[in-house]
Amino acid sequence: MSDRDFEIFKREFERCQKAFGLNGYKVYFQHKPLSDSFAEIYTGMCDQTATVTLNSSLPAENQPFKNPRSHAKHEALHLLVSRLENCGRRRYVCSDEIREATEELVRRLETLL
Repeated sequence: MSDRDFEIFKREFERCQKAFGLNGYKVYFQHKPLSDSFAEIYTGMCDQTATVTLNSSLPAENQPFKNPRSHAKHEALHLLVSRLENCGRRRYVCSDEIREATEELVRRLETLL
């Protein structure tokens, strides 16, 4: 995707981040080749950071499907559910942690819907 697509992607991600109430995260953006996706996000839960990457070398067959706004929203939604996903991936997690993460997500969704 082009540099213009990357700017659109960043602006849309930041808009969604604000709309979803995810302002506690420090977000870093990258525009580099990815092997098999339009975009991806890595979230550091301990330091509340997120690195969002837009694919800079999209294969020709995927060009008709590029949509930087949609890809940004998709990655912002991953950030929205990241705490719950993080709890699910840990080997040892207590039910209170899952309940807290679920409640946090539900409260955010209440303000969106």
